[in-house]
Amino acid sequence: MKHLWIAGAVVSVAALVWLMIKHRRRRGLVKPVVLGAIGAFLLVTGWLFATDAAAPKQEAIKTGGLAAGAIVALYALWLNDRRRRTDEDRQRIESKRQELEIERAEHDRSRVADERFARSVELLGHDAEQVRVGAMHALAGLARSRQEYTQTVLDVLCAYLRRPFDVTREGDGLVRDERELEVRLTAQRLVADLLPRADLDAAPRYNLDLTRAYLEYFDLSHRQVGDLVLRAAHLRESNSLHHAVVRGGAWFTDATSDGRLHLHDMVLHGKAWFSRFRCRQAADFTATRFLGPAKFAGVAFTGPVTFEGGEFAEPVDFEDARFAGGLTLRLAKPVEARKRGLRVSLEHPNALPDGWVVEGREDGGLGLVRS
Repeated sequence: MKHLWIAGAVVSVAALVWLMIKHRRRRGLVKPVVLGAIGAFLLVTGWLFATDAAAPKQEAIKTGGLAAGAIVALYALWLNDRRRRTDEDRQRIESKRQELEIERAEHDRSRVADERFARSVELLGHDAEQVRVGAMHALAGLARSRQEYTQTVLDVLCAYLRRPFDVTREGDGLVRDERELEVRLTAQRLVADLLPRADLDAAPRYNLDLTRAYLEYFDLSHRQVGDLVLRAAHLRESNSLHHAVVRGGAWFTDATSDGRLHLHDMVLHGKAWFSRFRCRQAADFTATRFLGPAKFAGVAFTGPVTFEGGEFAEPVDFEDARFAGGLTLRLAKPVEARKRGLRVSLEHPNALPDGWVVEGREDGGLGLVRS
């Protein structure tokens, strides 16, 4: 019994060497661990017998058993930690696989959307008007399902509205291609439908470029837009932008309106440029707020114009403006204005700010406004 610990030491060393070889070769470690537990039992028990011969044998054996059990417990803890790490690795691999599947599916959807977009744009040049209408609805559906296409689709619809459209006047009526007009009216409705509502503060901004576009019964009421460009546009019949919010600039430079123009209760945050604008019927700017620079230089309004309750946050330019149907300029707040060459009708009622007077009479029944 005195040399039992030597046998335990030999067995423990052999078990350790065997364990290292098994671990390097990635094979099962149960047998080396069991052998190591036996070696630890013999080593501890023999050491206690050799160092304290008077000690109870049961206590020595119990202590050796605890040492052997500790070896087995450490192996069990190692196995549990390895299993945990294996599960975590498996979860990471599964997560990456799912991410790859999602990316692949998104790529497929993007490819299908690109093909759908290209095909719809191609069909806009089809001879049949019903095909063009269908292509526009397909584009609008694409914009609703994939928001990143919305601005592009709006650009395409605006480009269609900028295409030349022949309109001639015969007597009291207009002569135009009625079927093409229906297609254009569809484009106008879809443009309005794709714009966010005016009461959505966090809505994305979309710009409209309708330079030289022909618009009839165009309605952007209660919608919001980023930049609104209507330079040299042709507005026919009644057009409505009331209660709309323009987050960027609004350009009506050199545009013409043959019908009524409903621009009341608008909010224009940026520039509002109406230079050389022509309007042959009534224009309503009631309660409209111009929060940026506003310019009405060189405008010519044939019908009545009202700015009742409106607001100009910055000085407004009315230089060389003509209001031949009467002007109502009772604003919510006093405003500074450039009014050199401003003329208003002497044959229609006018409501001008305090201190503005109308002098003289010119051809056409207009009078010059002075302070």
